Amino acid sequence: MLPDDAVDRIAEGCRQIGALCKSQGIEQWEVVATQSYGHSIDIEAGKISLAAGGGEGGYGVRVVEGGRFGYAYLVDLTSADYALQQARDIAKASPSVEGFVLPSEQTARKVGGLFDTNILNIGPEDLLEQADAILSEVASLDDRAVVTGGGLGVGASAGAIFTSEGIESSGVTTSHGIGVQVSIEADDELTSSYEGDSSRKKLKQVPDCVAVAVDWAQKTRGPIEVNTEAHDTPVLMTSEGFSPLFSMVVPSAVRGDRLVRDESFWSGKQGEMVLAEDLSLIDDGRMEGGKSASARDGEGVPTRRQTLVENGRLIGSLWSTRDAAQQVAEGRIDHAQTNGCAVRGGHQSPPYTGCSDLHMTSTRTPSTQDSLLERMEDGYIVHSVMGAHTANPTSGDFSVTTSTLLRVEGGEILGPVKQAGLSGNLAKALSSEVYLGDDVRVQGSYSSGAMHLPDVLLMQGLRINPA
Repeated sequence: MLPDDAVDRIAEGCRQIGALCKSQGIEQWEVVATQSYGHSIDIEAGKISLAAGGGEGGYGVRVVEGGRFGYAYLVDLTSADYALQQARDIAKASPSVEGFVLPSEQTARKVGGLFDTNILNIGPEDLLEQADAILSEVASLDDRAVVTGGGLGVGASAGAIFTSEGIESSGVTTSHGIGVQVSIEADDELTSSYEGDSSRKKLKQVPDCVAVAVDWAQKTRGPIEVNTEAHDTPVLMTSEGFSPLFSMVVPSAVRGDRLVRDESFWSGKQGEMVLAEDLSLIDDGRMEGGKSASARDGEGVPTRRQTLVENGRLIGSLWSTRDAAQQVAEGRIDHAQTNGCAVRGGHQSPPYTGCSDLHMTSTRTPSTQDSLLERMEDGYIVHSVMGAHTANPTSGDFSVTTSTLLRVEGGEILGPVKQAGLSGNLAKALSSEVYLGDDVRVQGSYSSGAMHLPDVLLMQGLRINPA
């Protein structure tokens, strides 16, 4: 799946573009490259519908001259001259940011667990076998259940960076992922649940998320009648239900540039209590096996593990090089500098500030789901939401819908509710009486990085409006 010379080839390409930058007298430059390879299988209506494989990638060039920057990307080295001219033209038309220079080389320590040789040995026939095993497992768990959508795939990505400031680095990461939409259509009722899992390491032949998808398709059948008036209520959000809202608003709330521009619900609260006093937020760019971990960030700066909120108090923020220089130049903050928090969406985009592997932890002993339900007494369990992307990252307000929820009374699950609206303010909901479950699961993000979250019981700040 991964050519033997993949890393050497893109690293050499970066050096060639760097030499071209130098020959043209460009003040500062940064060349990045990515090349990914993989195999994938799509599943539709209970059958394997498509098998695919291949690779894609290219180069990105950022030039900085007089505090102005321009960015361009290319696929083929033969177009490097044209891409450089584009980047320089953009830089000339861009505003100058006083003090903005590219970061210098610093020694970076390797992060483990980002590469698994076993994944390189997985071919299309192995994925077909795994897909068959998943389909069989779903049928064995419930003969009414069908995998109506989803797929699985493996990949390897080679990356490299080379800059005028002495940064030169390259490496390979691997990934193995699966997602399944399981539906049960019987007795004039259709229920479904989507679950997924991914890792830098090879997953089990049938990951646990498959059984979870079947379970939620089962437990949401036969909705019960409930009071349809909107009311404030405690809500136990599973990791899967909580992560879309959390990732939409919390990572952006701790970005330094948003904090100083008053675009975060935590703006002006540095050093103050912003979460329940037992909660902490940690961004770990060096987490072994982390989905977004690496030795260097998107600008080549060494990554780090940093606490952003400690025991409820906001003590840190995320910065990339240009965002830090711009906010200082515009007078919003006296001093700021990169802390290894630049991320990229690939070679086609310049770096921006974002998180890596974000963890929410508590000094309280984590609770089982039964303990959380007992504490909640009356409320709801919400396992998925629709419309999380509409949440307001500046205020923390949100209004979403869910069709995967259960009614709880007296600490006992009564049954599923057909559909409901869920609204509230996440900043308020996280500010007090928050209780975490004992099973931390890794979730994807609407913004950047990965979220490491357990089930979360929120006792205030939420409103349910059953359909």
